[in-house]
Amino acid sequence: MREHRLQVAAPEQLGEGLVAVREGSELDVDVRIESVHEGVLVTADVFATAEGECGRCLIDIALPVEVEFQELFAYHSGEPFEFEVQDDHVDLEPLIRDAVVLALPFQPVCRPDCPGLDPETGLRLADHPELVTPEHSDPRWAALTEFQASEDEGADEASDTDLQKD
Repeated sequence: MREHRLQVAAPEQLGEGLVAVREGSELDVDVRIESVHEGVLVTADVFATAEGECGRCLIDIALPVEVEFQELFAYHSGEPFEFEVQDDHVDLEPLIRDAVVLALPFQPVCRPDCPGLDPETGLRLADHPELVTPEHSDPRWAALTEFQASEDEGADEASDTDLQKD
């Protein structure tokens, strides 16, 4: 068993959405490599920083990315395996790339309660709280504002039937 702590540069951009780990960004990899009967078991923790923009207010953000994975690299045995030991080496790049990309948020935000942009002026609502309205009315739902819900009369009948059963 061997343990290594590596700092490597991302060989290419990892991710394509609003945030990505940029090419050349530093990846910290803590890896544990163990010899097992079937092959080489690799356990790794990867730490990186994804850069991009908030999905609500479009400001630049940097998000920490932490992923872990464990994979068995099998010795060549004639049976097909997804990952195999090649010339006494294992290639971790595809595993790291897949783990980091899958850990990136689909809709990243600068903070969980980011109010976004004002739909009329395009200004950031976090910078201009006077533009925040307590109730956003979408004109597509305007007809439903006149809808009045009826009283639920079935609840009393159900309770009467329950009393009769007891």
